[in-house]
Amino acid sequence: MRETYQVKLENIFEGPMDLLVHLIKKNEVDIYDIPIALITDQYLQYLEWMKMMNIDFAGEFLVMAATLAQIKSRMLLPTHGHEDDEEDPRMEIARPLIEYIQMKTAAEVLARRNLLGDKTFTRAVTGSADVCTGEPELAQVGLFELIDAFQRILKKTSGSHTVDLTTEPLSVKERMNQLLAVLEEKGSVTFEKLFDQAPSKMEIIVTFLALLELIKMNLARVVQSMPSGIIRVFYL
Repeated sequence: MRETYQVKLENIFEGPMDLLVHLIKKNEVDIYDIPIALITDQYLQYLEWMKMMNIDFAGEFLVMAATLAQIKSRMLLPTHGHEDDEEDPRMEIARPLIEYIQMKTAAEVLARRNLLGDKTFTRAVTGSADVCTGEPELAQVGLFELIDAFQRILKKTSGSHTVDLTTEPLSVKERMNQLLAVLEEKGSVTFEKLFDQAPSKMEIIVTFLALLELIKMNLARVVQSMPSGIIRVFYL
């Protein structure tokens, strides 16, 4: 029997704020009018899914879960006729979310510029965008978008989603080596090509964990074509 494999995020992937932003975009809701019950339930579902996948996430995720649950409970309390004087409890999460989005957007803009010295920037060379893909509009795929993609693959399999990570016939390290061999040979592959035509649940799970490890080790990156929605995995 193989030892249970655990992936540690260790602040390399997105945090709880990124999960909230992902859920708000996914549900296409106004950040000032968050359906707190829906978002809280979905947030907890993601945590349960990560636990099932044996992903070790930071305690900040649990703190955010408690905050959402508290706001949800406050929203359910009856009012006493002073609605105009009472602040919407959802603003407790809306304000930091807006600030977070602003800071992350600014950071992404700076990250796309070449840094010379301490505080000097230069214009990027025209036409140098992602030569390896040949596609002008690409978006980096984050952890939660990747989870959604794997969940869609899992839904295509039959039977229960219960997974025993202690008895996988193929180890995560072995799968990592397999993926690296494919990426070294081809440079990039579509997300669907990572799986056989009829993969088992265990093969899907092991592939997911192996891909996370490759991303953490800066051996692979995952991007999505904005026009087509096709997800590709690139060798770095």
